[in-house]
Amino acid sequence: MDSFTATTARMPELRAQIAQHPEQFRVLTGERPTGRLHLGYYFGTVRERVRLQGLGVETFVVLADYQVITDRDVAGNIRENVYAAVLDYLAAGLDRRSTTIFTHSAVSALNQLLLPFLSLVTEAELHRNPTVKAELAASGRALRGLLLTYPVHQAADILFCKGNLVPVGKDNLPHVEVTRTIARRFNERYGYVFPEPAGLVTDAPELPGLDGRKMSKSYGNAIALGMTADETAAVIKRARTDSERTITYDPENRPEVSGLLATAAVVLGRTPADLADEVGDAGAGALKRLTTEAVNEFLAEHRARRSALTIED
Repeated sequence: MDSFTATTARMPELRAQIAQHPEQFRVLTGERPTGRLHLGYYFGTVRERVRLQGLGVETFVVLADYQVITDRDVAGNIRENVYAAVLDYLAAGLDRRSTTIFTHSAVSALNQLLLPFLSLVTEAELHRNPTVKAELAASGRALRGLLLTYPVHQAADILFCKGNLVPVGKDNLPHVEVTRTIARRFNERYGYVFPEPAGLVTDAPELPGLDGRKMSKSYGNAIALGMTADETAAVIKRARTDSERTITYDPENRPEVSGLLATAAVVLGRTPADLADEVGDAGAGALKRLTTEAVNEFLAEHRARRSALTIED
């Protein structure tokens, strides 16, 4: 049985334990502040954090500003991105009284763990990490030391606060395995210090971008949570479709149309195929209007709370 299959098989029992004894768990999760948070982040991670917080699980969220340059040459607008992310976290329901939100640069002890942790893994193990390989392929450049050691820095994120639960998508499970390996080897060498965290595989939908590719800030195909209704309408209006008038859900052959359908479907709680049947021969214009209305209605309360927080600050 491979690692993913074994982890998936443990999910029902782990979820039951969390529900029965949330006080036994501490979550560490987060992201790099490379741009504004978008709908993909909300459904992929933020909503799950709010759910776990609501159960009573102690939650830590790191904005990994030190990791921004992992795969890029410039840091960008880190200060603005951190501020915007915190606004989105709070607007989405994370409670600053019970959830700890922090940046790498604010906790020097976290980053100091990188050195001893690097002594616990081999170069070959780091090269085998699928995320490192995928990021390297996407970058089109020589492998840099920071990218190679990225999984070890993530292990420091998780273990510095003794996190024992990490919500992840299936693609990020290898990072949790690296962390478990580091915790185990550290404990064997120095005595028990760190728990071996469990990966909590989320059942979040994989939301594509408006062009059918992975939703990404760098692709310009994402709807940011902090966009205004007019900005949302504009980005959807600019989204490419194709020349076929009849709307169908076909991600492989009609990625742009399917991306719009998937976006509308996830916020409406329906299926893309059902929405395609509803739009039918009305064409791409009707699909874009449907998507715009659905997204703006879904984000209306989030935007109102976000705006109130901005005024309050």
